[in-house]
Amino acid sequence: MAKCFTVAAFVATALCFSSVLFSAYAADYLDVEGKVYCDTCRVEFQTKISDAIPGAKVKLVCNNRENGTLTYTVEGTTDSSGTYRLPVAGDHEEDICEVRLVESPRADCNEPFKSVDSARILLTKNVGVVDNLRYANALGYMKKVAQPECAEVLKEMGFLPVEA
Repeated sequence: MAKCFTVAAFVATALCFSSVLFSAYAADYLDVEGKVYCDTCRVEFQTKISDAIPGAKVKLVCNNRENGTLTYTVEGTTDSSGTYRLPVAGDHEEDICEVRLVESPRADCNEPFKSVDSARILLTKNVGVVDNLRYANALGYMKKVAQPECAEVLKEMGFLPVEA
């Protein structure tokens, strides 16, 4: 009977200790998730024929709101679905943080947007969000030449054809 109690006590202690470690991790870390896509229509937003870009490089940069000094940075690469996940250490309530595009591996789709090349994101626990995951807006590169089916896709979305 003593052995059963010892094993049960050990398991309970291990579970308690692991939950304390997880709580410590959860208190000090956030993750930022987002997607990088290829704008096949060169309109600088996603359509139903936009492609994910696996292997795209992104960078999270945080600068102090008051003096602009760099406070945190981390780089990452998208997976096969064009999704990246970046770990963030600490709280960045006093910082302006944004995910920036670094590089597209696709020669046919590596032209940065003219209007937006980054996604600003709040990285603090002091905003009423319980989850440790923060989602950044999708970022994209434009294809060198718009796909022929883009006119029909844009028409379906309610955009009128542009007259020359």
